[in-house]
Amino acid sequence: MWRAAQAALFRRRGEIVSDASPSFIDECTVHVRGGGGGNGAVSFRREAHVPRGGPDGGDGGRGGDVVLVADRGVTSLLDLHRDPHRRAPRGGHGQGMNRTGAAGDDLIVAVPAGTIVRDRITGDVLADLARPGQRIVAARGGRGGRGNASFASNRRRAPRFAELGEHGEEHSLRLELKLIADAGLVGFPSAGKSSLISRLSAARPRVEPWPFTTLTPHLGVMRAGDVDVVLADVPGLVEGASEGRGLGHRFLRHIERTAVVVHVLDTVPLEPDRDPVHDLDVITRELRAHDRSLLERPAVAVLNKVDVPDGRAMAALVRPVLEARDLEVFEVSAVTGEGLDRLRWRLAELVSARRAAEPDAVPGELVIRLEEREEPFTVERDAAGRFVVHSRRVDRWVQMTPLDNPDAIRYLQGRLRRAGVEGALIAAGARDGDEVVLGGEVFDFSPEPHDLPEDERETVVRPEADAWEDLDEPGAGGPEAAGG
Repeated sequence: MWRAAQAALFRRRGEIVSDASPSFIDECTVHVRGGGGGNGAVSFRREAHVPRGGPDGGDGGRGGDVVLVADRGVTSLLDLHRDPHRRAPRGGHGQGMNRTGAAGDDLIVAVPAGTIVRDRITGDVLADLARPGQRIVAARGGRGGRGNASFASNRRRAPRFAELGEHGEEHSLRLELKLIADAGLVGFPSAGKSSLISRLSAARPRVEPWPFTTLTPHLGVMRAGDVDVVLADVPGLVEGASEGRGLGHRFLRHIERTAVVVHVLDTVPLEPDRDPVHDLDVITRELRAHDRSLLERPAVAVLNKVDVPDGRAMAALVRPVLEARDLEVFEVSAVTGEGLDRLRWRLAELVSARRAAEPDAVPGELVIRLEEREEPFTVERDAAGRFVVHSRRVDRWVQMTPLDNPDAIRYLQGRLRRAGVEGALIAAGARDGDEVVLGGEVFDFSPEPHDLPEDERETVVRPEADAWEDLDEPGAGGPEAAGG
């Protein structure tokens, strides 16, 4: 028994999956990261007869974005399920002679139309890529670091530092697929839905004479005249499906976008206590429990298997009951093709009417960018007694500063002072020599004497106070604005 169970599993790409593992995946978690920005360059112009050419270090290039794009040629999230980590290329580094590094290429990730993008942590819906061509910038690339030419000013004639490239954004997303179909086929297992879609379209789902043959949804395109109708075959539902029983509950969301609900009813059910009216009542309850709006859509009842004598007799018996519920009834046989032409044309009429009632699609591509939240910084003390500054902007400043360069450290300190961070730390009780956490890095607090309370100013010694003077003036070209 152990060997049989072991043989039913095999390893692929580091995971164990069943040998009957479906190629249809409608949920997955992906981790996306934008490309890092290129580093700015520290360079000085060196030419004959130009003894003091000045700084000419160029800026780094911006990192590439990770972009999710709805593609009509993709029908499953299988590729992302197998390879969930996607990272865009980084930008090129700046060079001398004011040459900017090359921007990183965007990483385009194709997903099926109908994919819903959620934040994995909060569950918030970030985008609904319902139409082909719609896209969302899921992770921005980092900014390129400024070269030393950007920091030149009247007081800082020869800056010997440049910024590092910003890290790209990183997000963990949950993708959910809701198939885009015009008509959804729902019914009990073994009602003949797969046989029906194979006769109406070119789809070839697996068809066997036992229940639960269909384990994943299938799409098929049916043509009636010049109208194409996309059909969705959803795995069979059972009573309690909306509460997790059976297989079909996982796929109920795939009929949420359908224009028409097609109830496929078995006229010769295997169980003696079932009949088409009973099955319709059960399916209706499950649809109501999942999404009440599904009951407001146009619906038709398809009595299948009338090629069997008992099936034809059952169809004649229940037809008046179904018509009394304002359902249009079709008696068909997926085996012989009886009644399928009438069903085909009626579905095309219903779908065309629904399309005509819908507003026209907005031309062009819809591009969605995740919000970049720039919130005011806050200061708090951690369990170790350190002062921790929380701010996306301050984190970015620290990350882009080469902390092994004293000139860059002095520039960062002046920047923090002008932004009010130093004053906020003093107001929170920080004193000279206390540990401060900025952007994940630990610093010894070293405020300017004039920012301290009067009784503490004389205890702070600054042997090189004049080295800070140039921090109050941004260089030509506005480095403060560009870096904020």
